[in-house]
This record gives sequence, structure tokens and C-alpha cells, in this order.
Amino acid sequence: MIDVCLLGTGGMMPLPNRLLTSLYVRYNGKCILIDSGEATQIALKKKGLSSKPIDIICFTHYHADHISGLPGLLLTMGNAERTEPLLMVGPKGLERVVNSLRVIAPELPFEIKFKEITDSEMSFEPEGMPGFTLSAFKVNHNIPCYGYTMNLRRQGKFNVDAAMAAGIDRRYWNGLQKGETIELEDGTVYTPDMVLGEARKGIKLTYVTDTRPTDSIVNNAKDSDLFICEGMYGEPDKLVKAKEHKHMTFYEAARLAKKAEVKEMWLTHYSPSLVNPQEFIGETRKIFANTVASKDGRSLTLRFEE
Repeated sequence: MIDVCLLGTGGMMPLPNRLLTSLYVRYNGKCILIDSGEATQIALKKKGLSSKPIDIICFTHYHADHISGLPGLLLTMGNAERTEPLLMVGPKGLERVVNSLRVIAPELPFEIKFKEITDSEMSFEPEGMPGFTLSAFKVNHNIPCYGYTMNLRRQGKFNVDAAMAAGIDRRYWNGLQKGETIELEDGTVYTPDMVLGEARKGIKLTYVTDTRPTDSIVNNAKDSDLFICEGMYGEPDKLVKAKEHKHMTFYEAARLAKKAEVKEMWLTHYSPSLVNPQEFIGETRKIFANTVASKDGRSLTLRFEE
């Protein structure tokens, strides 16, 4: 299972009742944070979450409302006596941008590792997160910007009869079930495919903000269990402004969700001028029925299908 918390839902600047967009994801005891704008620490505290166990911080892009909270967050992590390395992922220029911000957070008791995205797409399996893939894909904003998809694979069921027929000792079953290859001293090799059935449906989460609609979003969000997407404007007359500043309306996000055939969409990254997002959700649901106008702190545990 994957725990998801949308810490804030605001764009451009934090408001008293709406903090800046940031996403917190937890799997297998590891935590990923996407974006860290001003007041991200407050959002974490409101949800009773700690910054110390964050293992990876991903950035969609380097506008202030998505990264300006980083120095303070790093200092808090350091003050909590964190010593484990922290991995940062983001568009080209990541190390330069982060080190510039660290002028006001120069001394940390932990190492920062950088993974820059230099192509239109990138995927990797984070350390300590077996079966979990983190992918970045380029979207269409006025500076380089990326969306993120997280996939948790689910292996096939363990076939006891097949294991017994192959004469595999029970002490090796657990390793094979985890996808490990077992090699014995006598040269005998047992592989997972000997005892596992076909792979089952896993869990997929996609997060997108600060972009115009693009095919890359549809392709990467395809069949997501949860699609978290920017809805900067709910007012129908704001389409021209959305195009000008390379953002999206509720209705454009809904069309992407429908085309990608996702299970559920949460809207986020609202304009400060959008007082009540719920006011426009009815028309949005005419396009994609399972749309939620998210509020700060919205949480969900994504589980495997039975």
C-alpha cells in the first residue's frame, strides 16, 4: 500500500486557509516529498508528519512557490539530528539551485545527493523501495517542468504446488516470493518464475502541476489509481489567462483524466483568486465524474486490489 497526503493545494502564494502545493508519499517506511514551497513545514505539522524521515525530495520546477521552503526544511531536518543521506530529484540545474538556496542553510549533518533529469523522461527504483518505480516526464510550462508517476508492482501469487514439485526447500520460499534468485552451493539455481504466477495489478499514482495539457500527461497518467492535477482556474472565462501563463483550468484537467482513464482525480494548485473551488466542481464532474476539489491535508491509502 501507498500512503498519500496532499499537504497544500495553493498556487503562487500561501493563504491563511490554503498552503502551497506539496505532496507527501510513504511506502515501505520510506517517504517522498514532491515540491517544498513556503509553509511546507507548517503543512507537515498540521498533519502530524515529521520531516526527518523524508528520503527523497522531488521538484517539478524551480519557481519560488515550489522550492522556497527548502532551506528551512533542511535546517529542521538537520536539527532533528538526521544523518542519513537525502536524495533530491529535479530538472537540469538542480544542484546549482539547491546550493544557492543553501547559502542560508550551509551546515547540515547529512549528505545531499542529486539526480538531475536531463531527458524528457526518466525512471528509477529508489533504494529500499522494492517493486517501486519513480518516473519523471516533461510537461509544458514556461520553464522546464516535470510531472511524476509512481508505480508499485505486484508480483503473481506464490504457487505452493509448483514449489513442492520442484523440490524447493521451504526456507527459500520467502526469498523467491520477494523476487530473489536463490543460488545453492551445489550450483542449483531457483528463480522466482518457477514459483510465481503472472504479475497482478499494482498501484499507480501520478502528480502534475504547472502545465498546459500535453500528451505526455495522458501517456504517463494512463490507468492511474489516483491522478493529482493542477486546476489553477475554475472560472470558465479564465481559459485565456491559463493559456497565457501555461496553467490549466478544471475542465482541461478533467478532459486529461477522462482520456487517461484514471480512477480518481484530485484538483490542486488553485489560483489565490479562486475563493471557492467547490463552486465549479459540478460542471467539472460532467466531464470526469470522479473529480475531487481537494483541500489541504487530503489523505488516502492506496491499496492493492483483492
